[in-house]
Amino acid sequence: MSLRVAVAAPFIQNGTRRLKENEFVVALSLDRDWFSPDQAKRLIDIATGEGLLERGDDGLEVAFDPAEVTVPEEFVPDEDLLRERSAFERVLDSLVAEGMAKHEAVGAINTLQRDLGLTIEAAAVVYARREGIDTDDLVPIARAAVVDTEEG
Repeated sequence: MSLRVAVAAPFIQNGTRRLKENEFVVALSLDRDWFSPDQAKRLIDIATGEGLLERGDDGLEVAFDPAEVTVPEEFVPDEDLLRERSAFERVLDSLVAEGMAKHEAVGAINTLQRDLGLTIEAAAVVYARREGIDTDDLVPIARAAVVDTEEG
């Protein structure tokens, strides 16, 4: 999951779980030359929204163990990381991170969507829960997609 790798890199580089926001931005923009400072700030917003980072009074804290993440030498994050991902994409990434083949997960979610008449987001959340993946943060998004579909 390249978002997790991009977020983990500054913490790994500094050997800590906490960084000031400007230290995070410098690590991604100047040290690694992966993003502009504005893009690095956007990445903070996205990572915070996805629960990978937590903002506090003293800066940023990573919400997972960065030591469990490997940053390959040749790794360069794709700029697609800077766009909001749908609940479906986030669930799919979680399933793949747990070792499931991407095509198998997509096929199973599509089948569930068809069989239960759900939106793709709701089907992804239901499927992930059945597979034991924590999706609590995505339930409101999936629920909103169902409500929007019913009202539309």
